[in-house]
Amino acid sequence: MSDGAGEALAGSGGPRVVVPGHEQRTVAWRQVHRGGTVDDRTLREVSVSIPPMVAELDPQLPNDLLAECDLAVRAIARLDETGGPHLRPLATLLLRAESVASSKIEHEDATVEDFARALHGVKANSSATSMVAASGAMDKLLHGPIDAAGITAAHHLLMADDPTERGYAGRWREMQNWIGGSDHSPRNALYVPPPPDLVEPLMGDLVRFARRTDLPVIAQAAIAHAQFESIHPFTDGNGRIGRALAAAVIRERGVAQHVVIPIASALVARREYYFGTLDEYRAGDAGPIVHAFARSALVASQEATLTAGRLAAMPEQWHDLAGTPRTGSATAVVLASLPTAPIFTADDLETRLGLSTAATYRAIERLAGAEVVRPLTGRTRNQIWGTGDLLDELHDLGVRIGARASELSALPGAVAAGRSTILQAAALDLGRSTPPRPPETPPARGIDRSPGSLRR
Repeated sequence: MSDGAGEALAGSGGPRVVVPGHEQRTVAWRQVHRGGTVDDRTLREVSVSIPPMVAELDPQLPNDLLAECDLAVRAIARLDETGGPHLRPLATLLLRAESVASSKIEHEDATVEDFARALHGVKANSSATSMVAASGAMDKLLHGPIDAAGITAAHHLLMADDPTERGYAGRWREMQNWIGGSDHSPRNALYVPPPPDLVEPLMGDLVRFARRTDLPVIAQAAIAHAQFESIHPFTDGNGRIGRALAAAVIRERGVAQHVVIPIASALVARREYYFGTLDEYRAGDAGPIVHAFARSALVASQEATLTAGRLAAMPEQWHDLAGTPRTGSATAVVLASLPTAPIFTADDLETRLGLSTAATYRAIERLAGAEVVRPLTGRTRNQIWGTGDLLDELHDLGVRIGARASELSALPGAVAAGRSTILQAAALDLGRSTPPRPPETPPARGIDRSPGSLRR
């Protein structure tokens, strides 16, 4: 593994959780579309990886890993329960933060401003458009039962507007895909998922596992995610749907009823390590992926709690910046709408808030002059406006989570000295200057390549 991907995995003394390893099976192969070298064109068999059935899996977690999972669950629940009147804007911001970070793991990168413009229909940046689609897909999975219909519907939302993948949107794959290696065949692939005829039964088994109520929540979410990535049921978009599935497990178990924990913001900070934990799962050890999810959930929940406090303070700050507008005035009405609708156009405000055109433009001018909102395009007409503090906080939340995840993993000698991951988290938290917190305080590496096109 490259870039230190193997650090803190089972082989270096990390917590082990024994699960059945994947079976290797040789199957026939023949190119569908002619291309590549003579080696690609003459390849006649390939070794595929067959994940085990997991519906009845009973993973045995060591005590320190169980305690870390419990610490993460308590941090998530605390965040979910204490949002108060600011819960809706926090929930919206966290959903977007997780969708942005999950897309970045797939090398879909865009600025917060690009993402905001894409939310309002500007399609100039394809990565930002993809992030918006990922947000819709995650929201779909979060608001329905975990079943095959919900998963395929979420995938349809993710890929329906993709120019090369829309024909496969919302459908289990009917072709052999692979990760890494050649563009034209599975030759030298890093990972070859199971044949397409096994996708439906494997996904049915995974859904049964994901809906169980007798497992530690974080372990269940992590293993469900790793199993999904190993099945790789779609031609593209598997990583984003797989991470959304993990969030849906946490939601369905009742730990986070209102907010999405931006776990991907921590995972993207150590992408190669994360991909390595998926390799370890396939080799028969779920410990690394469970540890990664527990640590990521803990860090993300703590930083999101800080964000919640900042969101709570913003409306009063905006009111002061705008010169304390009169109650009931157009400016005051627009200000009150910003926490839940931070990106808007003048037409939006007129329709949603019932303001006149003249009053709307006066309010926007006043708020822009006070630097509460800022323009997001170079247009002179149909301008898209964004609430600066909220957009900046969305960006900063991802940066903080990533930085803390990296710091936590870099504590010197932690594994070698036998210190638990919980003590690592506590040691890092004590050294931070942020307000005190309560004591409870790739797919596999590489690129999917299916016949004739790139599949992630």
